[in-house]
Amino acid sequence: MADVSVRPARPEDAERVARVQLSTWRTAYADLLPPEALDIPEVQAAALWLGAVESPPSARHRLLVAMERDELVGFAASGPASDEGLDDPVTAELLTLLVEPRWGRRGHGSRLVAATVDHWRGDGSEIAVAWAWERDPATRSFLLGSGWEPDGAVRGLDTGPRVQQQLRFHTDLREAT
Repeated sequence: MADVSVRPARPEDAERVARVQLSTWRTAYADLLPPEALDIPEVQAAALWLGAVESPPSARHRLLVAMERDELVGFAASGPASDEGLDDPVTAELLTLLVEPRWGRRGHGSRLVAATVDHWRGDGSEIAVAWAWERDPATRSFLLGSGWEPDGAVRGLDTGPRVQQQLRFHTDLREAT
């Protein structure tokens, strides 16, 4: 059995989080994101993640990492929902969920979401939302398989050559899982 865990990110994890982010983006989102988003220097991305760990915008913002043995293989970033019309005190948002493709299908994403849900419930959150690219069937399928449902909200993000659509998913944290 593999030695796997989820824990809060530490400052020394920032470079590995950036590596997972850029590797995953370059693999999974090459057709969605413009080249300049994929060519971010790892040191620049690491500095942003270090800031998220050392100075999160609020006490409800968290960065959790998935580990397999000593290898950081994925992460989940979350915080209060920022969309207009959502009840901020009770609605949380899964801002980013990435597992490096070579570590996929081993339960890391599910463990990250479960640990994130535990934190949300501890914060008093009742609803959670997440955005997924319309052209990202893997993330959409993962969310649906984890009990999330589309709520009808759609947003377009200008990614350079064209606007890419994202669909919002939600889940009720009050329900037994």
